[in-house]
Amino acid sequence: MKRLLSYIYPVTKTIESNYSGKLEITWYNGKKHLNSANANYSYGSLQRILKFGLKKIDLSKVNSVLILGLGGGSVIETLRQDFNYSKLIEAVELDPVIIDIAKTEFGIEQNETLKIHCADAYEFVKDHSKTFDLIIVDLYIDLDVPNKFLDFNFWDHILALKNSSGFIIFNAAVKVSKADKIISISNYLKTKVFKVELYDNVNNTNTVIIAKGL
Repeated sequence: MKRLLSYIYPVTKTIESNYSGKLEITWYNGKKHLNSANANYSYGSLQRILKFGLKKIDLSKVNSVLILGLGGGSVIETLRQDFNYSKLIEAVELDPVIIDIAKTEFGIEQNETLKIHCADAYEFVKDHSKTFDLIIVDLYIDLDVPNKFLDFNFWDHILALKNSSGFIIFNAAVKVSKADKIISISNYLKTKVFKVELYDNVNNTNTVIIAKGL
């Protein structure tokens, strides 16, 4: 019924989170979305942005994926359904409320090919040594990426977890005041012997950085 009604007008329910504040699960035009107060968290523009990045990656060379920032799990859905990716995915999400939403509202839950860690992404990458062929960095609260994820120390940990010939996709949803920092991160990655591509205004919103091992 909600799906049918959503073609007439959006149908929304609200869930409170200690980390993300008010979250909204909205049926719109027959599809369910997860939003914060001002931003799409999953299954809307964000899904299209990350799909744009994934199209730039040769997934036939990817045997393991690390996703930092699970949200509702739309990037997992994209990998599984649009790219037929069936190999191991590990996802890190700080907010247990969002992990529960991903499971109960979108059917994203842990199984033999998906491992979900409820943890701070910064601490996770600092404390782990397992490497991955593709790391997707999609870490933000509402409309902004927390400063610690724009720090070169964080990116050093990311680089340590990436296989030498692997890939990084960074969805840089930042305020205009932090735009220079995104350029700095792109330039920093270039010093690490990567082919780095920066795409502005993807889906008329975000900057996406894609780094490829040489």
